[in-house]
Amino acid sequence: MARARFRNTKMLAFVGLVGGVLLIALLVFLKETPARSESTASPMSLTVIEAQPIPFVLTARGFGITRPAQAWQAVANVAGRVVYRHPELNSGTLLPAGTLLLALDPGRYQLAIAEIEAELASLMAEQRQLAAETQNTRHLLQLETERLQLSEGELKRVERLLETGAVSRSRLDEQLRATLAQRQLVQSLDNQLSLLPSKKQHLEAQTQRARTRLNQRQQDLEDTRFVAPYDLRVRSVEVEEHQYAVLSQPLFLADSIEQAEVEAQVPLSMLRRLMSAVSIPFDARRTALDITERIDFSAISSEVELTGFPGERWPASVSRVASGLDPGTRSGRVVVTVDQPYSLARVPERPALQRDVHVQVVFRANSPRSLLAIPSSAVHQGEIYMLGEDNLLQRRPVTIAFQQSGLAVIETGLAAGELLITDDPVPAIAGMKVAPHRNKALEQHLKQLALGAEQ
Repeated sequence: MARARFRNTKMLAFVGLVGGVLLIALLVFLKETPARSESTASPMSLTVIEAQPIPFVLTARGFGITRPAQAWQAVANVAGRVVYRHPELNSGTLLPAGTLLLALDPGRYQLAIAEIEAELASLMAEQRQLAAETQNTRHLLQLETERLQLSEGELKRVERLLETGAVSRSRLDEQLRATLAQRQLVQSLDNQLSLLPSKKQHLEAQTQRARTRLNQRQQDLEDTRFVAPYDLRVRSVEVEEHQYAVLSQPLFLADSIEQAEVEAQVPLSMLRRLMSAVSIPFDARRTALDITERIDFSAISSEVELTGFPGERWPASVSRVASGLDPGTRSGRVVVTVDQPYSLARVPERPALQRDVHVQVVFRANSPRSLLAIPSSAVHQGEIYMLGEDNLLQRRPVTIAFQQSGLAVIETGLAAGELLITDDPVPAIAGMKVAPHRNKALEQHLKQLALGAEQ
């Protein structure tokens, strides 16, 4: 019984298998061949623009931290007790130029000045006395010299009379003694007059030393007063009124608010491109040590933008290029200056450009020649799609010099006057038929982007 049941099962499986094979064969036999269309595919409508060199504004960007162009660390050059501290001399306070911020006790320096002035008065009196003595000695020497001439004449006359026997020998001796005494007197006055210049030099040296000490004491007196040299913002104060300040003690620290500086870190590729655009031709035989002789910084316009607030901007000017590269980013360091960084502040909407603010610096310079620029989106992995003869699509490799503001500046691979396909057809098959549509509005927009307009 079981054997008969197993035989029936095998028979049913065989019949099912044969039926399935016959069904598949029937489906294959009855399958229809796809209809072959004889009509050609319609051209793909694509946007094209004419490639033309356009005026270009080169742009470079860098980031940096603001700092004041000048900072004043007030240090006690003289010792003394603090007798005055400005009521608003506190951290964060803005004070105008010419404000007396701090004063030390000037008493000891005023007394020293009075003492030296008295010494100078005494020395001046001695100099006047010496001048009078010199003048009197000269007059006296002149008179005694004339008396010596008379005595010499009388001596010669007595000598002649002695030869004739008209006078005695004693008379000659007496006249000789008188003449010798007069000679001694004249010589003494002459010696005295010759010593007076050295006395004058000694008095002048003493006077010069006294004046030097007076200037030093006057400088010490000036150093007791701390007057703001420019409009400033107080950063920190380390001394109180009535406190005794020792020599070289820090008193307060203040920053100038007249100018701010930013040392922007700019990628070398951007910096090299920017500097090449504003380079000044020079004689290669002459070495230019100053970079300003080779780079026209005035041709570079710059703006400082507050990071996170792109609408907050300050006009700036390029001051210099700092020496060396940034050790962390290996980028160039360009220093810009912002005049009156506090004048445009509108707290709290627009903060002042104070110390340690993170900013972005944008540099712009006109390219010395027009550049062939296309939309960056029109470059597909190093290739562009061109509209060739008979409106057929061509794929062409290009070399990109650089990209900026959504534009790719083409170095090789594209010529002026050629038509560029700006769309991204899928698939992009070389030789496919294209229905071109020229977008002149896009061409004008590219010109605006090249001149620095916002996207």
